[in-house]
Amino acid sequence: MQKIATKIFICASVLFGVLGIIMVLTNTDPGEGDTGLEKVIGKLFMVTVFVILSSFALSVAGKYLNGKS
Repeated sequence: MQKIATKIFICASVLFGVLGIIMVLTNTDPGEGDTGLEKVIGKLFMVTVFVILSSFALSVAGKYLNGKS
C-alpha cells in the first residue's frame, strides 16, 4: 500500500506543478470572472492539493505501520 500511495503522491505532485504553471501562464486568478476553463483548472489544482496531502499521509502511515506490525 505504501508503494501505491507513493506513486499517487508523485503523479499528483507532477500534475500540481503542471497545473500551477498553466495557471501562471494563463494569468488565472481565483474569483476574477473566470471562464469555464479557468474554473476547471482551478478546481483540478485544488483536487491535486487534497490528493497530495492524503497520499502523503498514507505513505507516512504505511511506513510506520509496517515497522510496528
